Amino acid sequence: MDSPPPASEPAVRLIPLGGLGEIGLNMMLVESGDDVIAIDCGLMFPDPDEMPGIDHVIPDFSYALAKRDGFRAVFLTHGHEDHIGALPYLLRAANVPVYGTPLTLALVAERLREHGLLEGADLRTIRPRERVEVGPFRVDPIRVTHSIADGIGLAVETPVGTVVHTGDFKLDPSPLDGEGPDYHRFAELGEHGVLVLCSDSTNVDRAGHTRSEIDVGVALRGHFQRAPARIILATFSSHIHRIQQVLTLAAEHGRRVALLGMSMQRNVTLAATLGILHVPDGVLVPLDELVDLPRERQIILSTGSQGEPNSALALMAVGEHRYVQVERGDLVIISARVIPGHERTIGRVVNALLRLGAEVLYDDNAFVHVSGHASQEELKLMLNLTRPRYFIPVHGEYRHLLAHARLAEGVGVTPDRVFLVENGTGVEVTKTAARVVGRYPAGRVLVDGKGVGDIGAVVLRDRQILSEDGVVAVSLVVDRAGAVVAGPEIASRGFVYVKESEAMLDELRAAVLAALAGRDPATPADREAIGALVRSAVRHFINQRFQRKPVVLPVILEV
Repeated sequence: MDSPPPASEPAVRLIPLGGLGEIGLNMMLVESGDDVIAIDCGLMFPDPDEMPGIDHVIPDFSYALAKRDGFRAVFLTHGHEDHIGALPYLLRAANVPVYGTPLTLALVAERLREHGLLEGADLRTIRPRERVEVGPFRVDPIRVTHSIADGIGLAVETPVGTVVHTGDFKLDPSPLDGEGPDYHRFAELGEHGVLVLCSDSTNVDRAGHTRSEIDVGVALRGHFQRAPARIILATFSSHIHRIQQVLTLAAEHGRRVALLGMSMQRNVTLAATLGILHVPDGVLVPLDELVDLPRERQIILSTGSQGEPNSALALMAVGEHRYVQVERGDLVIISARVIPGHERTIGRVVNALLRLGAEVLYDDNAFVHVSGHASQEELKLMLNLTRPRYFIPVHGEYRHLLAHARLAEGVGVTPDRVFLVENGTGVEVTKTAARVVGRYPAGRVLVDGKGVGDIGAVVLRDRQILSEDGVVAVSLVVDRAGAVVAGPEIASRGFVYVKESEAMLDELRAAVLAALAGRDPATPADREAIGALVRSAVRHFINQRFQRKPVVLPVILEV
């Protein structure tokens, strides 16, 4: 690691606010003096066991907002939620320009419309090799391939040198739309000198090359040919190339397709309008028309590839979908990767579908999906094309970042020029040196309904306790001297079933009254003190009897 630069030498800081040390929440700031741009602004879907009741997790924007006068823009690499999903929350506080490719901005516009923010948003279209100047930065979009169309990496020319950020990428030599990765531009940048490379680490533990999307189409064609009846295929609604292959195969096999899920219908419409998706004539039909066709001519293209409880696929699996009932002989294809944390929900959906007599193909038992992220050989190629002076692995858990750092060292980047950092740790670079700097605010902000940031660790812990041991509420009325006038009345949720536990509740009431009767007359008789005594007595009784620790809520009224 190089020594600190001289005070007079200009410097640029790279500050990750999310996406380093975790999957999702991707956001990085590039700062030069008082000027800042952000690369991506994504959210993370929480693990319901760790964050019960939380809808989304977004980055802490406070540092960027503190630089409000110099916060120039947000540049988006592609349209996945873990790269664009937090934008509505950022734009509520700072209406900065947002740059992205046509499909990315179309998806952003839908999110902003849902939040009532579209009318005032400043969305600016960029295209590969069309340079944009923002403050002291010149930003050059570079075409990459990924599991969503219209993805780009970014070359950011700063006052001290060029920073290349790959975004999420793989180097697919035969993409479905013919828009291959711009190897030549990455190589040109390497020839001219790349100061820092920030590269996607998600698939660093996979050897070789990531297979092409074309390969999935070949495999799906075989499954379609062998399917005796209806086909139900679930995939991400943003995976336009996968959707394209399904529509094309449907036309080849004389089948018709109905779309299930609002996001699926919306994204197909958007992509078709932009000319990114080509819908064969007569293939798409409304669901009520599809169900009138023979089953061997039906395809249902659905959301729910992660087993989300209210998704179309999950409802079909439990027989609760209003219009579609899974029948014996149906072929269900889950054509998507498993997002970490969703393994159990997908497992439940697969088991339920199998019980209904369907054949189910998914990533574990069939080739029905390819990743959108680069494997080891592609990551090496990116390093060799760009030949960076410094390297920062991004996008992944710590194990991914560490493995990518070691991979870079294996292709000649010396350890002192590899920066293994996580969220909130900045890297300051000059023309001649680089170093780790500071701790920047980069915590996780929890979104629950309309509440943003008002749920913290204490509330989450209470929710976990409630989910595990329930709650017991004890209400009573006391006079000014602390003597019990009425009660205690006891209510329980998630602890015991009250109607079947009257004898035990009578004992609990007696324990509360005994604790109050034994109170030292010299102690205060205010509601807080009495409430603390009641809480202690209830907890002691329950712990001794059941070895459980429910939340205890004393409700003390004074007359």
